[in-house]
Amino acid sequence: MRLPKLVILPFVMATTWKDITKKRLTQGDWSLIIANLIPVIGVWILNWSAKEVFLVYCLETIIIGCFTLLKMLITGIIVKKDEWQTTGGSSAKQPFWFFMLFFLVHYGLFVAVQMGIFFAVSGIGDEHGITFFNFFSKWPSLLTNDAYIMLGVFIISYGIRLTTDFILTGDYKTSSLGYIMFQPYGRIFIQQVTVILGSMFLSFGAGKIFILVFALIKIFFEVIVDFDLIIRRSAKEELKSWRESNEVIETHIHKIN
Repeated sequence: MRLPKLVILPFVMATTWKDITKKRLTQGDWSLIIANLIPVIGVWILNWSAKEVFLVYCLETIIIGCFTLLKMLITGIIVKKDEWQTTGGSSAKQPFWFFMLFFLVHYGLFVAVQMGIFFAVSGIGDEHGITFFNFFSKWPSLLTNDAYIMLGVFIISYGIRLTTDFILTGDYKTSSLGYIMFQPYGRIFIQQVTVILGSMFLSFGAGKIFILVFALIKIFFEVIVDFDLIIRRSAKEELKSWRESNEVIETHIHKIN
């Protein structure tokens, strides 16, 4: 059986930065700001390793993916099935596990590419003999207690965000599975670009400076820019276009009959 292809939603950007920046920060946003500033304090004041911090930022991509799967599971238990739009302009109801499986494979490729480029450019892969097949068995040996503290802080901050911005607000009842699935991609694109650039700085011994720049860029794009609003607008435009196409088709059918 051939699976339907997913249509990537077009990003309909607003005309000004004011339109796509948040008017008010949530508790989850503040927790993420704190989580991103802790590595900066660690590197600049507590002499934490810049390489470890960048490795943790890479692992953060996996953490985001796990929380996205958890959100899809929570919503999936409520909605059971959701609309899956195909390249042909039609749509069909698919079970929530279908969305989760697609995300796991598609997002997993993003993570694999990011990790591969980071380890290759920074030299960490060659230094520690890390390959695609032994990554999950090797990375724990690269982290010290400082790195595990950072990982713990990120996990707690995303847990707070999940609770305050998704569960307590009731978004889990009204969000579509497709919307949840696309949520992390805007942030992950920014993170991948900055992590890869940072790995170059690491190879030249300038990781400490870039940690500060990287953290500020992450905070701006992850917290200040309202990616959720952009995705909602994109989804709304896509739905409108799909409905208009269906109306045109139905009109032609009536004329033929």
